[in-house]
Amino acid sequence: MHYIGRFAPSPTGLLHFGSLLAALASYLDARSNRGTWLLRIEDLDPPREHAGASDSFPRTLEAFGLQWDGEITLQSQRLGLYQEILEQLIQQQDVYRCNCSRKQLQLRSGGLPYDGHCQQHPPNHDSPAAYRIRTADQNNTFQDRIQGIQHYNLATDCGDYVIRRKDNLFAYQLAVVVDDHLQQISHVVRGCDLLTETPKQLYLQQLLGYATPSYAHIPVAANAAGQKLSKQTYATALDLSRPVPQLLTALEFLDQSPDPALSDARVDDILQWAIEHWNIDAIPGLPAKEIAPESTCDN
Repeated sequence: MHYIGRFAPSPTGLLHFGSLLAALASYLDARSNRGTWLLRIEDLDPPREHAGASDSFPRTLEAFGLQWDGEITLQSQRLGLYQEILEQLIQQQDVYRCNCSRKQLQLRSGGLPYDGHCQQHPPNHDSPAAYRIRTADQNNTFQDRIQGIQHYNLATDCGDYVIRRKDNLFAYQLAVVVDDHLQQISHVVRGCDLLTETPKQLYLQQLLGYATPSYAHIPVAANAAGQKLSKQTYATALDLSRPVPQLLTALEFLDQSPDPALSDARVDDILQWAIEHWNIDAIPGLPAKEIAPESTCDN
């Protein structure tokens, strides 16, 4: 089987050190396996998009020597296809409409999984509604290449989850499953902040008869307060003028033990060394690791 991996950022802000970790790990895993590495921009939520972010992604990756294969794909160009898949799930009776407000959900659930209210009390057909997947109450496992065996029960862990929102925007879960299938993604390497989302994707893959990729979730970088580096925690954007120190810091974070001599090397030479010495088994099975602000080389 030919290896096909991908990096799939959302344009809610500029790429930061945490983004570099995900991009670099997925790139190195693909290239070390002589595979294809794709770039997909997950622009499904226009109200949350940062102006210019999508255009900046290719420039940022190129500054770090991370060249993708083929054309860049945009989820916003596949909305018609997502609707077709939703119609299929409706025909299979795997989804139902839900018009519960966020306040109602909070009052009823108290932090517990969704109680299935709208499955028992369907909303009027003319009222705006989300679509929820009917989950099965069964224990399952999957093997993560870094984090090990994961146990889950969707019904008790999260309940019936939304795949299209009440405002008619498609949820990440549906789009990512359809896209990974269309692009024949064989391996997914990403941050462990998405580890708990994987069972939802596995379930959708089963309902749609799709193949299941191999998953590997790297530890996420955290600030001194223990918060994951993200746009929401105001993570500093990558410095495109100084890619070398940031690449080396990322390799150290991923426990790849980069050769000290690489500090004077070019970006291409660093990546070539990293491909030849890539060892995903060296990455610790931990949910998060603190990265000091100065280590990101942004100051």
